[in-house]
Amino acid sequence: MKKVIVIGAGVAGLATAVRLQSKGYKVELFEKNGIPGGKMNQIKQDGYTFDVGPTLVMMPKIYEDVYRDAGRDPEDYIKMKRLEPMYSVYFNRPEYPRYDVSSDLVKLGEMMKEKGPETMLGFQQYLAEIYKRYLVAEKHFITRPFRSWKDIYNPFMIRQAMKLKTFDSANNMMAKYIPDKDIQQMLAFQTLYIGVSPQNGPSLYNIIPMIEIMYGVWFLKGGMHSMAQGMAKLLEELGGTIRYSSEVEEIFIEGGKAKGVKVDGEIFESDYVVSNADFPYTMKNLVKDEKSKGKYTDRKLDSMDYSCSCLIFYWGMDKKYEGVETHTFVVSEDLDKNLTQIFSGEYIEDASIYLSIPSRGDEEMAPEGKDAFYVLMPTSELSTAKYEYNDEIIAKYREKALQKIEKLPGCENVRNEIVTETMMTPKDFESKFNAYNGATFGLQPTLRQSNHWRPQAKCKSCENLYFAGSSVHPGAGVPIVLESGKICAEELRRDNPEDDFN
Repeated sequence: MKKVIVIGAGVAGLATAVRLQSKGYKVELFEKNGIPGGKMNQIKQDGYTFDVGPTLVMMPKIYEDVYRDAGRDPEDYIKMKRLEPMYSVYFNRPEYPRYDVSSDLVKLGEMMKEKGPETMLGFQQYLAEIYKRYLVAEKHFITRPFRSWKDIYNPFMIRQAMKLKTFDSANNMMAKYIPDKDIQQMLAFQTLYIGVSPQNGPSLYNIIPMIEIMYGVWFLKGGMHSMAQGMAKLLEELGGTIRYSSEVEEIFIEGGKAKGVKVDGEIFESDYVVSNADFPYTMKNLVKDEKSKGKYTDRKLDSMDYSCSCLIFYWGMDKKYEGVETHTFVVSEDLDKNLTQIFSGEYIEDASIYLSIPSRGDEEMAPEGKDAFYVLMPTSELSTAKYEYNDEIIAKYREKALQKIEKLPGCENVRNEIVTETMMTPKDFESKFNAYNGATFGLQPTLRQSNHWRPQAKCKSCENLYFAGSSVHPGAGVPIVLESGKICAEELRRDNPEDDFN
């Protein structure tokens, strides 16, 4: 039986570990924190429960496939319910217009029709066009690795790539189809889910709202962390080992091959190593052998483009808020300026915010008669920000968030109804989860950092070393990161066909 060491119990690390353990490998996973999940972490405070990072479920089948592929029933590990409406969107203008966005195409069509026949027609054309691109991306790009330039620079793949029409931005594509500015922005701004601006993110990422509309938005009982708990439980049931509070200091490399890891000065040997630590962090801090870094030198890593970060407030509230949905977005009055400031590092004058109320999805996540608030503001990552994330800046951003939430139904006195509070800053994402530059979503999925240009699962400069996670192909977002774990496990098995344990 061959042994695999996995670094990091994040989403992709757990997904990789489960798949390899279920195929007969002996998996030992090292996690620096005391619980699984990576950024899919959880905070419990004064009777309130908060997810640290991701909060909503898209493409539930991908979540369930982790369990099915191991021969288990997903219902034994995670419980999901579909949300209707999926979320509400407000625009920070004097009239504070509200849109309740449904995955029911009849209801959604009625909302579009109110904007005029051109918007209704454009919306239908957008859905048809982006769905065609999605089918190509899913079959030929998202679910497969790119080991060599030959994997993409061949006549067939070039034809498939041309079908994706990636040279336009998400903003520009949406404007071509939908004349109404609110609807344009409501759909295009969702590229921020993966840390890239719709101003320069490839138009392909307009598949995100399409996926919501076609497959719905779901809520996990117990919050998103229950997915990480479920995968950790399954791994241990299958015979895998998880070592918590065990931070890997170095990947042990000898003769151009990864042979284990160093933890607290002790070397743990293995046949293969999978790093789910953020790829730039891994190459800069865990791979000490210069030759094994390949092209990903420190200089190269510092020159790459990183996603935005997030400033998140977790508030335990003293009451219920019946007029607010589980997920609510408040979009800046000048979204273009907001996005420019996020990615240029300027102080954000009118920030967009996202409010999640997990206790609406699961009442056990707050004391009886009370709600838990998760308030997220997309901000600049540390190397881009032209200011320090100090107490003064955080207090200013907190005030901006409060001013927006106060305009929501039943939230007029929200600042006086907070009974417990904690937060996560870009510095925290860097220190607690080894997110390089505090970039919450890893490397930006720009055109030149996607597909074959993005770091791949198989290390090309060191044998027996593999990668998974949001900075690795196919990219960020929980479903895509789960796919990264699947690709990683398949790549390791592809290299070692003799390891047929089943």
